[in-house]
Amino acid sequence: MAIKVYKPTTPGRRNMSGYSFDEITKKRPEKSLISKKNSKAGRNNQGKITIRHQGGGHKKLYRIVDFKMKDKVGIPAKVVAIEYDPNRTAYIMLVTYADGEKRYHLAPEGIEVGTEIITKEKCKAKKGNRMALKNVPPGYSIFNVELKLGRGGQIIRSAGSKGKVVAVEGEFAQVELPSGEVRLINKDCMATIGVVSNAEHQNIKIGKAGRNRWKGKRPSVRGKVMNPNDHPHGGGEGLQSIGLKNPKTPWGMPALGFKTRRRKYSDKLIVKNRRLKKKK
Repeated sequence: MAIKVYKPTTPGRRNMSGYSFDEITKKRPEKSLISKKNSKAGRNNQGKITIRHQGGGHKKLYRIVDFKMKDKVGIPAKVVAIEYDPNRTAYIMLVTYADGEKRYHLAPEGIEVGTEIITKEKCKAKKGNRMALKNVPPGYSIFNVELKLGRGGQIIRSAGSKGKVVAVEGEFAQVELPSGEVRLINKDCMATIGVVSNAEHQNIKIGKAGRNRWKGKRPSVRGKVMNPNDHPHGGGEGLQSIGLKNPKTPWGMPALGFKTRRRKYSDKLIVKNRRLKKKK
């Protein structure tokens, strides 16, 4: 996919770039596969802000993407269209199964309209096919990987990401994630062959603040310019200093180097931590 660079007609346009949409073959979404998406603006059911810096933005319709394909095992499908999805960084593809049903799937890089794909425990390791980890040839790129049997793809779903099966031992497969972490996953869990589409997404330049507002992102204010009752960094007599030894979050917790993770049950499945530096 090529990136479109705009002419510098204004200061905001000068450093702006966007999608060329060369791969997109269909503009309007499939009516039977969309649902309403309400904007919560970062608030919970009591109306209290639980996620800051969210609100506004353009209206979106949610595309119902099938991450499981559990009930379509062994039924071949054909790619009908490649579409843009405003709710995710990757492109999606509309497929029609042999029984006539249409569904949305995550599109792999380089998939073309008319390609036949299938979901099966053991099938050909072809781009777009979905199969069990134990049958994926080592070194092949995979995405949309299950963590638990039957739950559907949960990891490796963002634009340009990919993983690979390193080895299969016992009841687990060792999967290398995009972060470099090697993790044990049940060998019967499913994964799709290929790399997630729209790999150039990371090279897009926003160009202006207003474009982030279209996405529903609101401005972020520094803690040190707030009042003391709003942030631990606030207050002071005109000095631009937080006056503390350690930076804090708005709720008083240490902001750097402080461990907050409590769920340790998944650590035993991590073979290689992504944070460990390589020995020279």
